[in-house]
Amino acid sequence: MIEVILFGYFMTCVSDGAADVVLSCTLVEEGVGLGGMGGGAAFTRTPATVVFRDVPVAPEESLETLTAFVPPSVPDPDLLLFEAKVSSVEIPNAAVLLHADCNEQEVTCEISRYSPRGSQESSDPAYFMASLSVEGVEFNTALILQTLMVEKDHSTLIQNKLGLPLSQSGTLLTEVIFVVFSHIKSVSAPLRGDVLLNCGFRQHEIPLSHEVGIEWRLQHRGKGQKVLEIRTRLDDLEGNTVVHAERRASSMDAAQVVGEGNASVTLNKLKVVDEGTYICTVSLGPFHAQQIIQLHVVQPPHVSLSEEKLVLKTTSPKTLSCHCSKYYPLDAQMEWLSLSPTDTEPVVFPDQGSLSSHRQHGDGTYSLSSHLTVPPTVSPGTKITCRVSHLTLDTPLSLSVVVEHAEPDSYWWVLGFLVITVLFFYQVMR
Repeated sequence: MIEVILFGYFMTCVSDGAADVVLSCTLVEEGVGLGGMGGGAAFTRTPATVVFRDVPVAPEESLETLTAFVPPSVPDPDLLLFEAKVSSVEIPNAAVLLHADCNEQEVTCEISRYSPRGSQESSDPAYFMASLSVEGVEFNTALILQTLMVEKDHSTLIQNKLGLPLSQSGTLLTEVIFVVFSHIKSVSAPLRGDVLLNCGFRQHEIPLSHEVGIEWRLQHRGKGQKVLEIRTRLDDLEGNTVVHAERRASSMDAAQVVGEGNASVTLNKLKVVDEGTYICTVSLGPFHAQQIIQLHVVQPPHVSLSEEKLVLKTTSPKTLSCHCSKYYPLDAQMEWLSLSPTDTEPVVFPDQGSLSSHRQHGDGTYSLSSHLTVPPTVSPGTKITCRVSHLTLDTPLSLSVVVEHAEPDSYWWVLGFLVITVLFFYQVMR
């Protein structure tokens, strides 16, 4: 296995309306017989460079500040210099790569040898799979590169590690022939709501194949399952499309697959069990590439208090309960605060009470309760607040109740009134 991993980045202008993206990389080779005590393979690393040629640039982009890429004056067969032509295949949102350096965003690039189905690794042409992502930006792209033919003569150099012929400038000439991309890395969607998982593809202007297959799979907690699969022809005029949806309420637009290379899937009526890692695999003839998207299902909590009015008697405490119910995922924090009539800011209640155990419902959501014992010494007019934090909430959710003290007991007043009334009538009747 051979991989190239990015450790640097810069750009270069080549012509009006196009630029070169140059990635400084490391070639990683899986060692043979060099495994550690655990049996894992060791890796060797060699500096490498990948140059994406002719990346389209929008008319408003300035090319004046870009430095021209210059290959080594003396070709070196030990150098790993990949030159990838991209003019025949669109890389969606490629402007992100052009601005990553200026925006101080880390670009991650991996490239490895790739074998189409039914081919041998040593076949000609050779193929490579490159994966690009940009830190902090929704940019994920997988590209298949095909080596271009080099006229060989006695002076042709052979790259020492890859065993492939180099151009006169010492580069390994390749062309991007297939791209699978996604504009999202991770997405959150509400329970019982809908979500669109983005995935798309582009191929060489000379089609690799007119037959396309798209498969979506869900991977979660070590288990995998197929969600939806579609097979069609890009030149299909009769609508001969085959769809297998193994998850109910999942769909893909076959017309957009054919017309736009849009392989996105829609999931309706989300459940907790829909959460996980989704893998979009696009196959064109013997070639295939993937994108991975994380789906998080969320549900904000409903918060309620056990009392609308908190009336304290002078002799005994009272229990106030705060119920946080039907939320997902699990983690929720509950906190009690108090604000007396003489304070300007609420303070954490000295005694935070007791928490119940988490309760899980049939739909996968959770509930939690906190029980606070309010002593009779709390001043009337004090506001007691239950504050709940959860990742679905931009700010904590708070509910409050104001402490009131009971009116003096009226029992003795009533008894005294009856005694006086009886005495009065007794005197009158005498």
